[in-house]
Amino acid sequence: MNLRAAIIAFSILLSSAAWAAPPFEVEDPMRGPTPIAEEADPPLISPIENKDIKRMRTYSMQPPTIPHKIDGYQIDKNYNRCLACHARVNTEETQAPPLSVTHYMDRDSNVLAEVSPRRYFCVQCHVPQAEAKPLVSNTYQDIDGILKRLTAPATDKK
Repeated sequence: MNLRAAIIAFSILLSSAAWAAPPFEVEDPMRGPTPIAEEADPPLISPIENKDIKRMRTYSMQPPTIPHKIDGYQIDKNYNRCLACHARVNTEETQAPPLSVTHYMDRDSNVLAEVSPRRYFCVQCHVPQAEAKPLVSNTYQDIDGILKRLTAPATDKK
């Protein structure tokens, strides 16, 4: 038997052994213990947070999250319910945070009298938060936390 035939025979032997071995058990954190061939029950929809508090942003230029419920808000080409509170002309009365000046600029940075059409549909970037536990664990740290840890003075151990 030449070397090429031996390699082919060995490859076939390995692949058949892999198919014969029982599969190892892995549980998908999003799917749970339901086998792939079966349909999983969908999880219940988590309630939307309604705390009206300003949240920290986790990265530079992150759009702020919406800290209240927006169920039933009309946001279409005819009307934007968000602007009833957040348009600059209404914020003194409503005490809502005003839209950033960037929302009143076109793509060439020309300042407009009204909200730019490209910034009109708020939920393209801004989202409400659900009161839900994370689907998978993570160890994410924002850059401010990392820099604070790296620049903190070392503690002397005596």
